[in-house]
Amino acid sequence: MSRFLLRANLRRCIASQIRMGSDQLGELGKGAGKGGGGGGSVREAGGAFGKRQVAEEERYFRQKEKEQMEALKKHHSEEIDNHKKEIERLKKEIHRHEGKIRKLKHDD
Repeated sequence: MSRFLLRANLRRCIASQIRMGSDQLGELGKGAGKGGGGGGSVREAGGAFGKRQVAEEERYFRQKEKEQMEALKKHHSEEIDNHKKEIERLKKEIHRHEGKIRKLKHDD
């Protein structure tokens, strides 16, 4: 019985902490302390300029992420092309060595 009460109290305590933490976050651009820190005087003031700055920051980071993804795709494409060239080079080497083996067998 005491274990049940302890677990119920623990659940209530954790749930209330989660709710309090989410209440502190608030809406981004609404003033100091909202969204994980001050972020500068414009964000601290809140209002329309704070919201605008948040939107610009989000747009900036989405653009940076897009650029990084494009660069990564380009890098992988180049790696694939290099590997294909290496495969062709090795196939030619294999054929060359097979030719040498055939020549040795023919000479016997």
